[in-house]
Amino acid sequence: MAPQLLMPKATAVWLVENTALTFKQIADFCTLHPLEVQGIADGDVAAGIKGVSPIQNGQLTREEIARGEADESYKLRISEPKVKVAAPKRRGPRYTPTSRRHERPNAIKWLVRNHPELKDAQIMRLVGTTKSTIEAVREGTHWNSANLTAMDPVTLGLCGQVELDMEVRKAARSAGIAEVEPEGTRLLTAEEALSRAQVEGYEDDESAAQEGVAMSTEDDTEYEAESVFAKLKSLKGERTDEDDQD
Repeated sequence: MAPQLLMPKATAVWLVENTALTFKQIADFCTLHPLEVQGIADGDVAAGIKGVSPIQNGQLTREEIARGEADESYKLRISEPKVKVAAPKRRGPRYTPTSRRHERPNAIKWLVRNHPELKDAQIMRLVGTTKSTIEAVREGTHWNSANLTAMDPVTLGLCGQVELDMEVRKAARSAGIAEVEPEGTRLLTAEEALSRAQVEGYEDDESAAQEGVAMSTEDDTEYEAESVFAKLKSLKGERTDEDDQD
């Protein structure tokens, strides 16, 4: 993809004011009409627009401008960007490899059976299918309905477990269904893992405190028993001494 010039009119204003390039050269570089560039030079076009230096933007070099000024037939070339930004992804149906496309009806049957709260749009995002195919599988009118087997789309490689969990939770919230899942059936978010770790740490501290209290109670009980026996022994010794004196 060829790099595009940033702010063409502002760049043309700067080139008109700061270089000796012809109107045609500036027009070709800025993708403008030569008459429009002439209007910029006359002050009839782009009034109030502040010029922007393509040199500071890194889209043109001084050497390139010098070549253009030396040769009126020379076409300026925009510099390659130093940092390449990835083109935005086109939003559309999920691409499914050809080897997996025949598994879509099986995955649709599994989703319809195990997660009836999912909307057709969500199934379309997960599996990359069409609404008519979903309706055919749901109603049993699919051309291969007799041979369809419900299969997990994650196992088939049509979507990820995280994506499936997100869509299921979203559908459950929309339908007002309480989310009750056995332990280990889905991945935890960072917030859920942190809160769970804090709760478990608090429970461990509380249990440790209870064990400490129990141990201290046992020690106190043993200490009290020893003191009682010691008193009994002392009383017995006193009685023995009195008997000897008698």
